[in-house]
Amino acid sequence: MRSESTGSTAVGEPTGAPPPARWEEARARVYAVGLAAALPVVTRPLAEADGHTLAEPLTPRTDLPAFPTSSVDGWAVRGPGPWRVVGRVLAGSAPEPLAGDGTTVEIATGAMVPEGTSAILRIEDSTRTADGRVDGTPRPAPEWRPTGEEARAGEELLPAGTPVDPGLIGLAASCGHDSLPVRRPPRAALIVFGDELLTTGPPAAGRVRDALGPAVPAWLRRYGCQVRPADVVGPVADTLPAHVAALRAALTGADLVCTTGGTMHGPVDHLHPALQALGADYVVNTVAVRPGFPMLLARLVGDDGRARFVAGLPGNPQSAIVALVSLVAPLLAGLQGRPMPVLPSATLAEPIRGRGSYTHLALVRLDAAAGTAHPVHHVGSAMLRGLAGADGFAVIRPDTTGEAGARVPVVPLPLLPGERPS
Repeated sequence: MRSESTGSTAVGEPTGAPPPARWEEARARVYAVGLAAALPVVTRPLAEADGHTLAEPLTPRTDLPAFPTSSVDGWAVRGPGPWRVVGRVLAGSAPEPLAGDGTTVEIATGAMVPEGTSAILRIEDSTRTADGRVDGTPRPAPEWRPTGEEARAGEELLPAGTPVDPGLIGLAASCGHDSLPVRRPPRAALIVFGDELLTTGPPAAGRVRDALGPAVPAWLRRYGCQVRPADVVGPVADTLPAHVAALRAALTGADLVCTTGGTMHGPVDHLHPALQALGADYVVNTVAVRPGFPMLLARLVGDDGRARFVAGLPGNPQSAIVALVSLVAPLLAGLQGRPMPVLPSATLAEPIRGRGSYTHLALVRLDAAAGTAHPVHHVGSAMLRGLAGADGFAVIRPDTTGEAGARVPVVPLPLLPGERPS
């Protein structure tokens, strides 16, 4: 990897480093860098497009519907009744015009309405005369869908940057598309640092259980990433060569590599020197947010000219998730060509203290019906109990206190399709 200057302090130089970036500034910066490095546009068949992101606006190839279609089973009639039956029209056929007044064809729901039709008489509103003609009174409202009722050819239905889901796939098919120009999901990897970590069993004898190795890939998938089991590595030995080797290997196949631990400058914190050895540049190095401020995002540019990223998550579990929602979420939005995530707001049901000059991200449970945010307990930086019962983080801005009744932004935790806050 070769470096590409970002105008920030060189990697691996803690002395004299600038102050932590403001939280809002850090989010905006990583989104812009991600958008500048947005993943290439590829064409995918509709059956393979789920989870990708539209690279161009979705437009219909024809008017929708492309021709007038019956909304009911009944009779397409011309002129006043009773009407002589001259045929039948089923869905999927192109009918002959109704040539004269007093004629009708039986018509099925979804069938093309014949030219010359003046009304459609519902089957349940019709009767038959002694000589076999159809009689009845059509309802005042038209019983067919006119051409272009849903959309006109070329009309923008969804903008570029829209996530592709089953609803969008169905709409694209109805518009006449067989494939879509999309940006693929980012590929992500995770490297867990720390000789003190156990991967099985309970904590004991000075060693703690790794909680981030199993959890972070699931969070990344909820942000739209592809993470294979083989992309999760660690715990990696607390040596500089082991850190460099693990990062170099992960970067060969990933757009984003997340690491856990080692974001400070302690005796066994080798992330900064490893990034320096690989020629990385900081995008963000520490953020003025509590918990989680020693987070970072670094960029490396490969021989192919494409940027890859390393997100350094703090080792404390809740701090690591704060880093995910603060830096990784906006970066991934940019890489996928999606809009910068807009934060919803909620009313604080209870007060939340500020953290001085730092932004405070406070875990909350949301009451969607009431529009309120309720602080949860057990929210220490090393704790996960509060996180497991939370829906997101209330944003308490620097030098403020969250008073009960105040309206504040909320950073939602990522959800799978179909999941909703409590």
